[in-house]
Amino acid sequence: MKYYIIAGEASGDLHGSNLMKALQNEDVYADFRFWGGDLMQAVGGTLVKHYKERAFMGFIEVIMNLSAILKDISFCKSDIQAFKPDVIIFIDNSGFNLRIAKWAKQEGFKTNYYISPQVWASRAGRVKDIKRDIDAMFVILPFVEAFYKKHDYKVTFVGHPLIDAIANRNQVDVYKFRAENELTDKPIIALLPGSRKQEIKNMLSVMLSLVNDFPDYQFVIAGAPSHNYSFYETFIKSSNVKFISNQTYDLLSVSYAALVTSGTATLETALFKVPQVVCYKGSSISYQIAKRIVTLKFISLVNLIMDKEVVTELIQNDFNKKRLKKELEIILDEKERSKIFLNYYELEKALGGRGASEKTAKLIYKSIKAN
Repeated sequence: MKYYIIAGEASGDLHGSNLMKALQNEDVYADFRFWGGDLMQAVGGTLVKHYKERAFMGFIEVIMNLSAILKDISFCKSDIQAFKPDVIIFIDNSGFNLRIAKWAKQEGFKTNYYISPQVWASRAGRVKDIKRDIDAMFVILPFVEAFYKKHDYKVTFVGHPLIDAIANRNQVDVYKFRAENELTDKPIIALLPGSRKQEIKNMLSVMLSLVNDFPDYQFVIAGAPSHNYSFYETFIKSSNVKFISNQTYDLLSVSYAALVTSGTATLETALFKVPQVVCYKGSSISYQIAKRIVTLKFISLVNLIMDKEVVTELIQNDFNKKRLKKELEIILDEKERSKIFLNYYELEKALGGRGASEKTAKLIYKSIKAN
């Protein structure tokens, strides 16, 4: 069968690659053509466009790059027509994917969505478009299944693929990891400033402003695979800061605490049982727009899934050195850490068992064969 997959960022690349591997187990002749990244490319098939070429975030940034986005949409449609896939699989990335889905459905292509757009967070009116344009939706968060049920749309909760991604990784030799990356024997505070340049610029300087206040800890930046060290180097002013690229899971597995930009990384950090402070700061205009349309009381997946504040969220003006220092001191306290760990274990249970990619692949392949 021919599969056309569209993922738009690093997390989509990760989940897309695992889904592709699972599809290969179902369909040994699977032919993939995709928008994604290095992980998907490593599985096989044809990479059409890398996500780092179109990583725009925030309302203003999207408007400024509208011409490039419209060209990508037009090219994607013609590329799908030429490939003639048996199914199109959309992975998150709603702004782009929902536009393609509307066209694809009209053209008679089979449309599947893996990892729902965040219509549960804002602009719930988009559900009517999803019901019209998407043949099957596979969701990875339990509350999203309940959300769609309220809107009379049946979706399938398959569990969260991060559980598999973390469980299947090789165990880290702590001493070897520290030696190879020239780390001291101090407890590690991991800094996860995001994967997009504008995110990192907004987050990293504030995170690094704490370094001299915590001399008994080693601060380590988790570098995104799409950016070179030279980009991060401009932010580093202390010898107590190290940089490790494209090894976020290994870093989290040996970390004592973490400062994390809101996104999938908050859930990854929780699944590694690392106490964290969630941080977010965008452009002022984008934030003001978002504040008016987002209907959630939390921004981190950890708190959303648990429906309570398990981890502290510092958003926009609250994300400053004074508040960040205070919250980091709190999660370094043993009593507070014990409470966080208990909540993390409950979180993992709520996410369901292993096998999200395999369940999704079986359902997708079965539906194609049925036709």
